[in-house]
Amino acid sequence: MSLFTQEGFDAFVKSLPGTSFVDQWDSHVAKVGEKVFTLLSGAGDQARVVVKCTEESFEILTALDGIGQAPYFAKRKWVEIQATAPLSQDEVSHYLTRSYQLVAGGLTKKLRQELGIILPENR
Repeated sequence: MSLFTQEGFDAFVKSLPGTSFVDQWDSHVAKVGEKVFTLLSGAGDQARVVVKCTEESFEILTALDGIGQAPYFAKRKWVEIQATAPLSQDEVSHYLTRSYQLVAGGLTKKLRQELGIILPENR
């Protein structure tokens, strides 16, 4: 199931603890602890997923066709991945998961515990 469809996107995101959805900015936005970690906009070949990433991943990803700095996200380290980008579904799911971990890592330990979030030791 494609992560660039709402059905596939929702199914994957729902598998991550403490997530919720809201429709805003003409997009389908996923949050953890009320903080945005990814969004899906557009449809078909025009579909795009936005994720937070590390500085190293930002440099690597934005060198690829179909991936660039996410518009309207003022800070670097947010990329927009187009459905036509040369990434496999496994790679896109990796970056979605990593975005979740980066944002969830910024939540308080108490909130992470309340939401049932367990992060890898070496974030």
